[in-house]
Amino acid sequence: MPSTPCSPANHRCVDIHPARGSEDNDDLGSLRGWQSTDRATMLQQGGGVQATERRQKHHSRSFSRQISLESARMSREGRRSLPRSGKSLGGGAGVDGGLRKGDFSMFRTKSGLGVVATARKENESGPNNHAGEGGALHGARAEESRVSDSVPAGRYFAALRGPELDQVRDSEDILLPKDEVWPFLLRFPIGCFGICLGLGTQAILWGALASSSAMAFLHVSPAINLAIWLLALAAFVSVSVTYAFKCVFYFEAIRREYFHPVRVNFFFAPSIACMFLAIGAPPRMRPFFLHPAMWCVLIAPVILLELKIYGQWLSGGKRRLCKVANPSSHLSVVGNFVGAILAARVGWQEAGKFLWAVGLAHYLCVFVTLYQRLTTSEALPKELHPVYSMFIATPSAASIAWAAIYGEFDAVSRTFYFIALFLYCSLFVRINFFRGFKFSVAWWSYTFPMTTASLATIKYAEAVPTFFSKALALSLSLMSSTIVSLLLVSTLLHAFVWKSLFPNDLAIAITITKDRNGATKRSKAAKKSYDIKRWAMQSPLALVSSIRRGGSEQEELETN
Repeated sequence: MPSTPCSPANHRCVDIHPARGSEDNDDLGSLRGWQSTDRATMLQQGGGVQATERRQKHHSRSFSRQISLESARMSREGRRSLPRSGKSLGGGAGVDGGLRKGDFSMFRTKSGLGVVATARKENESGPNNHAGEGGALHGARAEESRVSDSVPAGRYFAALRGPELDQVRDSEDILLPKDEVWPFLLRFPIGCFGICLGLGTQAILWGALASSSAMAFLHVSPAINLAIWLLALAAFVSVSVTYAFKCVFYFEAIRREYFHPVRVNFFFAPSIACMFLAIGAPPRMRPFFLHPAMWCVLIAPVILLELKIYGQWLSGGKRRLCKVANPSSHLSVVGNFVGAILAARVGWQEAGKFLWAVGLAHYLCVFVTLYQRLTTSEALPKELHPVYSMFIATPSAASIAWAAIYGEFDAVSRTFYFIALFLYCSLFVRINFFRGFKFSVAWWSYTFPMTTASLATIKYAEAVPTFFSKALALSLSLMSSTIVSLLLVSTLLHAFVWKSLFPNDLAIAITITKDRNGATKRSKAAKKSYDIKRWAMQSPLALVSSIRRGGSEQEELETN
């Protein structure tokens, strides 16, 4: 700006020539020049030392405020101009921006190493790699933890809805894009093993109808048992191989399913389905499937999972039973009774008694917890669904297991059977509760309780051979077979005709935690630290800092 004109009265003038630069620097220079000129004038007019100090403090406060305002404005401009890499994990309107289409590497096996390596590579190729490398790597590690860290059980209840907790609430954002189809393995849930459960129990049912003395009037051919068993075996092999590929390529998605309060119970399904296949094997194959070594192999995963899950229930941690209990928790108990049946078939009655006792203790805990619905526990989904048929499976399996261990359908077996029959009737009269829901592959998991109840009824008809017991066994058997047939047809139509059997599995792509404003706390903290480091290296802030340091030095010289 032009030099300050001198008047005869003010013969002591200070000529200020600030450096020309941006518009912001001109404003700061003008403010400095005005301050210095005004101070020199006050010294010449003899205002005194006290007046000079008061004016100096006043202008210093104004100058500091001006600098803070300029810093805030430049900070906002710098934040808006920060480049985006297009690889942020947030989907939709998330904190971290949109996700690059087709980028699903965050759920791949050992994806964290790839995220950090990618961030390091981008920083090395950027112009300010020394300034942003630390912040970018910190952000990459924070984003990695958003996927790989364990998701609290309460977070699933807060972010999801529906009977299987598979529908994202409207206020939630997910880590993967919603507007495109995900890879098939990411869309393949653990609930697909429910198909194996439904078909495996049907093989057992038709084998019982062909061999039971109470149902001999039906003249059922053993060939039906062989055909359904082969179908169940083919379904189990297909589902197992597919899910094994998912474990290899998308292990982070498997971890998300394991932390899911509903799906964690379906990790018992592969072992239970294998035990169903062993129990319902045709007569020619029974010597191989009913070998004690087979029982040891199949029961080992069940015992290991129970030690983990029952330990969490017992220890009272964040995944205690009153917080995660839902009707699918019966799956973790059914495995004990099915294992007891298989142990009795291979001749190990004592092992069967042990499993039956463990199953009974935890069945009572699950049953009472679900009935009480404590106000301090997480809210269960309001919609009633076939998931509530799980209430039938456990007492029915306990009844059959006791009869298999002790060789007769005695009072204990009948007690559990009557409990299952009452629960069956209480759900059957509420048929409206099971209508109006979209078909999903998880429905298969709720067919085997009906088949198990039919098997228990056949055992009861053998112990009490009356017209009513035989008619009840026939009715329940036909009902369960009809439902399984309808589900099989619906599954084939959705898979091969409508191609809608496996939609995007949104339940595994939720963020870990959210604050009241809907922003991810972990990502927000990482982003703040990253932006501060970026802003600190910007030249406008460096210029402001140098101006403030220069101004303080000049004031000390003038005072001296």
